[in-house]
Parts: sequence; C-alpha cells; structure tokens
Amino acid sequence: MQAITFNQAQMHVLNMASHIKTAASLDLLKEQLAAFYAKLIDEQMDELWDSGEWNEQKLADLRGAHFRTEYK
Repeated sequence: MQAITFNQAQMHVLNMASHIKTAASLDLLKEQLAAFYAKLIDEQMDELWDSGEWNEQKLADLRGAHFRTEYK
C-alpha cells in the first residue's frame, strides 16, 4: 500500500476539520470553501476577459451549446 503525503493546504484543512463538532459547523465550512473558490473563479474570469481570451462572442457561442455525451 502506498503512503499518502499531504501538502500544507491539505494538512491545514484536515486540522481545521478536526474541530468541527456539529452539522451546522460543517455547513458553515462548506459555505466558506464555496465562497473562496467562487472568488478565485471570478478573479480568473476577470483576467481572461481583460486579456481578451474571453469575450461576449465566446459567451454567446456557448449559449445553447450541448456538450453532454449522447447515450443510446
């Protein structure tokens, strides 16, 4: 069996999670993590928009696009 090595961020989250004692606390942590990642995505999208890699035309092209795998 291979040993798993955690990075600093993973260790920090695990240590924080060890203090969670209630479902409400877990829900709060989930909300905070979701907000953190939403903020990162917003910042990355702003960078793409500012650089010209993302624009109104690309956004319009995606409207109505279907990327799901067709099942038979």
